[in-house]
Amino acid sequence: MPQESNYDDFAKDYADENEFSMLNAYYERPATLELAGDVAGRKILDIGCGAGPLAEQLTSRGATVSGFDTSQEMVELARQRLGGGSDIKVATLGEQLPYEDDSFDDAIASLVFHYLPDWSYALEEVRRVLKPGGRLIMSVNHPILYPFNHRGQDYFQLTRYTDEVTFNGKPAELTYWHRPLHDTMTALISAGFAIARVWEPPYAKDAPEGVIPEALRERDAFLSFLFFSLRAN
Repeated sequence: MPQESNYDDFAKDYADENEFSMLNAYYERPATLELAGDVAGRKILDIGCGAGPLAEQLTSRGATVSGFDTSQEMVELARQRLGGGSDIKVATLGEQLPYEDDSFDDAIASLVFHYLPDWSYALEEVRRVLKPGGRLIMSVNHPILYPFNHRGQDYFQLTRYTDEVTFNGKPAELTYWHRPLHDTMTALISAGFAIARVWEPPYAKDAPEGVIPEALRERDAFLSFLFFSLRAN
């Protein structure tokens, strides 16, 4: 993960929670895999791979997956999960990536760009390592949630904020950057990506009893993350 939120401090607790939580296991990850579609035979870069749950599922679907994360602890967990021969590196989104030009068919950035105040160089680097016409699939915090959860704050300002959370029952802090939707769209288009799809997906209806709160089970979807499918021009 990029800077500011230090996942080394709570890597194992985050990984344990991520495995079965509503937001990760039954909302974000299924939506990302649906956007990815048939990945058999494709070379995919998992950006901010964490402990490797997405890379594992992509590999099981026939993709060849490389991944990186800022957190050394997360990378170690991913290597344990994926096997010693897995191509998982310590690297940081927003810095030069350790891959050659035109290396990947797809790049997937699950819940990672919202840690960055400036997307310009990060998107430039992702585009560089993608083959022409390659896809970037990404999810970020839905921008409407910042003013909803932080009453009185200005939706239209790029703003750094910190949320107190719990992972596996233990407290932690995550620091994000809120950006209004028009800034997000401008950054993506300016970096040379064509927007194929913007999606506010439903959650997975096969979630076990007790994972989805009863109030949400009456609805098909809820707002938490915003998803993009993009193509490199």
